[in-house]
Amino acid sequence: MTSEFNFLLATLVGFFLVLATVMVHYEALRLISLLLPRLKVQPRLRILAVIYGVFLAHTIEVWIFASAYYLLSEQMPLGSFSGVAASQFFDYVYFSVVVYTSLGFGDLLPVQHVRLIAGMESLLGLVMIGWSASFTYLMMERFWKDHPGHPNHPSRKDTPN
Repeated sequence: MTSEFNFLLATLVGFFLVLATVMVHYEALRLISLLLPRLKVQPRLRILAVIYGVFLAHTIEVWIFASAYYLLSEQMPLGSFSGVAASQFFDYVYFSVVVYTSLGFGDLLPVQHVRLIAGMESLLGLVMIGWSASFTYLMMERFWKDHPGHPNHPSRKDTPN
């Protein structure tokens, strides 16, 4: 296969991964926002459920990219990895976490067209983390008033001044 074809294929794979990741994230946040108000649990547990739910969504998204790196490096000639040898699936999970979070250790480096997918994952990770932060803020704002002692808590009676 030609280099131009591999570049186009890497671009298409990257866009598919972006699409899949955004859909996973959207559905996870939608599910959290629909289920949590219906749960009759302590406000503290609701907020913790938001954090754990968002973390689970990010974990699934990292594994989606890790699976693609594994398949692309093992089955398709879109590139490889240099540095520390990536010999097991969990090496690709590690690489995906490093790229998704923009941590960038640099001990495992993509070579050839798989670099494009890694760049797309890094940009997408920043967007997904920002989306999660704003969602968490909105959920905390929504559930914070349910804590006893909050000025808007239903148990507090308005006293005239």
